[in-house]
Order: sequence, then structure tokens, then C-alpha cells
Amino acid sequence: MDYGKEQVEELKNYCRKLSTVTEGGVTYLYLEGLRLPPGCQPPECDALLCPEPKDGYPSRLYFSRQIQSPYTRNWNVSNARIVERNWFAFSWRVQLANPTLPQLLIAHLNGFAKER
Repeated sequence: MDYGKEQVEELKNYCRKLSTVTEGGVTYLYLEGLRLPPGCQPPECDALLCPEPKDGYPSRLYFSRQIQSPYTRNWNVSNARIVERNWFAFSWRVQLANPTLPQLLIAHLNGFAKER
């Protein structure tokens, strides 16, 4: 799926390095050194943004480790094996109609800053 150069370029503002990876017909955006919201530990980590439906969610954001945040999260995916690496994700459903990639990323990151 083509998300447009402008959207991809804007995602680069949130991480040190951005690339795309594909596995099993699913394209992920690999965000190396993604900066996390205030109050998160660690303050940054690698992440995979899946802007397509996956695991019963309209989109997913996977992290290279579980993140501590001000609110307890349901880490319902632990050790998902994607592109030869283990990933973690918490239960967070983004309900936006036709979001841009940056909007989608921000909506997922808001999961750390909201109680529910």
C-alpha cells in the first residue's frame, strides 16, 4: 500500500530512522528509536507500525519491549515474532476514519497518556 511520500517523511520526526519491512504480505513501518510520550520508560525504543488490520485491530503499534507508563496497560501481545525479532503490543484500538500515518502513530502513542 502506498501512503504517500509526505506522510512517510513526517513520520521521520518521531524517530531516529524509518524504513519499511514486509512479512507475510503485511507492510510495517519500522521506527528505530521512536520517542515515547513523557512518563514512559524507556523514553524511546524501536517500534513497528502496522497501518493495516492485524490481530483483530484496525492497526497495531508493536514495541521492541514492554513500556512502563503512567497507566497500566494490557500487554496482550508478548513476543510476537515479526521480521526475525520479538515484539510487544498492548490492547489499544484506534478509531479514526482514514487517518494519515502521523495521526495513526500519535493515536497509538496516546494510549500511554490516557487512562482508557
